[in-house]
Amino acid sequence: MATSISNILVALPKTQQGCTFRSDQPKLSLSQNVLTLTPKKPNPTFTCKATLSSTLETSHQQEEQKQKAIADAWRKIHGEDDWAGLLDPMDPLMRAELTRYGEMAQSCYDAFDFDPYSKYCGSCRYPLEEFFESLDLTHMGYTTTRYLYATANINLPNFFRKSRWPDTMWSRHANWAGYIAVSDDATSKRLGRRDITVAWRGTVTHVEWVADLMNFLKPISPDVPCADKGVKVEAGFLDLYTDRETTCGYCKYSAREQVLAEVKRLMEMYGDEEVSVTITGHSLGSAMAVLSAFDIVETGVSVGKGGRRAHVSVFSFSGPRVGNVRFKERLEKKLGIKVLRVHNTHDMVPQSPGFFFNEDSPQWVLKLAQGLPWCYLHVGVELELDHKKSPYLNPKGDAACAHNLEAHLHLLDGYHGRNRAFERTTGRDLALVNKDCDFLKDEHSVPPRWRQDLNKNMVKTEGLLGAG
Repeated sequence: MATSISNILVALPKTQQGCTFRSDQPKLSLSQNVLTLTPKKPNPTFTCKATLSSTLETSHQQEEQKQKAIADAWRKIHGEDDWAGLLDPMDPLMRAELTRYGEMAQSCYDAFDFDPYSKYCGSCRYPLEEFFESLDLTHMGYTTTRYLYATANINLPNFFRKSRWPDTMWSRHANWAGYIAVSDDATSKRLGRRDITVAWRGTVTHVEWVADLMNFLKPISPDVPCADKGVKVEAGFLDLYTDRETTCGYCKYSAREQVLAEVKRLMEMYGDEEVSVTITGHSLGSAMAVLSAFDIVETGVSVGKGGRRAHVSVFSFSGPRVGNVRFKERLEKKLGIKVLRVHNTHDMVPQSPGFFFNEDSPQWVLKLAQGLPWCYLHVGVELELDHKKSPYLNPKGDAACAHNLEAHLHLLDGYHGRNRAFERTTGRDLALVNKDCDFLKDEHSVPPRWRQDLNKNMVKTEGLLGAG
C-alpha cells in the first residue's frame, strides 16, 4: 500500500571529541586478555584476574538471570498484585518492561504518515511484514500479524489525517490506528509466555482533540455486549471503536471487529501455551486500549482451549478517563483486567473528561453524580511522573510537551520513586525527547522536532534537466 522511507534525518546531540585525563592517573593497557593497571609512580603493579572470556561468561550469566527473572515475575509485572512493591521504589525489571511497551506505543507514531502532501497520508509507512525491521525494532522479538484501521467519519479532526491530493489518496474513509503483534519463540521463552500485544495510535502533538469529544456518556451495550446495562463510556471513544464504513476495504469492519477477530485467531493458534494479552497506547490510543481490553474479556475472546484464560493487562500512557463508576467496577472487579496508568502530573489530557465529577470527588458526591452523563472515573493503578523533576527538560514546556510520549519515557527512565530524585538509569538518548516537540533545555543542543523525511520523499528523476 505505502512505500517505505528511504532515508531519515536524525539529529544527535553534540558529544565530546575526546577525553583528557589528569597526568597523575594510572594508564590502562590490555595484553592477552589481561587488564593491567600501571600507575605513573613506581608503585606495585595491580593485575585484574578477570580475562576477556571470563568477563563474557559473567555477562552471559547475568543476562540469563535477567531472562529467568522476567519469566518468573511476569504476572507481577503485569499487575497480578496491582503492582504492589514495584512502583515505589521503582523495580528495574518493571521499568524495563514498562518502557518496552511504551516504545511499542511510540512505534505507532514513528510509522504513521502525517504528511498532508503524501497520497498515503493517514496510513502506515511500512508493509506489515517489515514493520519492526523498518523502525529498527527487531530486538523486540515480535512479529506484526495485523494492522488496525478506524473510520474517519467521526468528529476527531486532530486524530485523523487526510491527504491534500484527494484524487490520489489511498482511502477516503480510513486511518491507520495501530497494530497487533505476537512474540516469537525465542522472546516467548524469555518472557515466560506467548505475548499478544495490541498497540493503539494516539495523538502525538495535539492535545486539542480533547475538546472534540462529545463529553457525554452512553451505554456500552449493544455496541459492546455487556450484561450490566449501567456501564457507560465516552460516546466519542465508543464511536471510534465500533464505527465502520462498508464501502471502504480498510474499515469495512470496525476497529472492534478487527481486534476481536485477530486476538481470537491468535488465541486458537497458541491455545496449548501460556498466553498474555497486553494492550498499550498513548493519549487517545490509551482510551482505545482500555476499551478493547474490556471488550476482549467481556466477550470471552481471552479464553483459549480448555477454558484457559489469558492474562489481560493494559499499560496506558497519558490517557483520558473512559467510563463511569459502573464501567470501572466491572472492569476491575468482575473482569479482573489490570491497568497501569502512567502520566505526567502537568498533562491536561488525563484530567479529561469528567473535570468536575471524577475519582477525586468525595464519595457522597460520586453517589449523587454517578447517574449524570458527565461523571467519569479513571481505572487501574496510577504511576504519576513530574517533568519538573528532570534537570534536562524545560519546566515551562507547553501543553504538547507535557503530553508527549517520548518525554514520558524519558521521565520513566529517571523515576525511582515518588519522593526520590530524578536520575537516569539506562542511558536512554536525550535527543529522543525532541523528536516531535521542543522540550529539552537549549544547553543540550538538540533541535526541536528533528525527525523528518529526507526531501519529503521527493526523488530526483533521471533524464530531467533543471531550468536554464
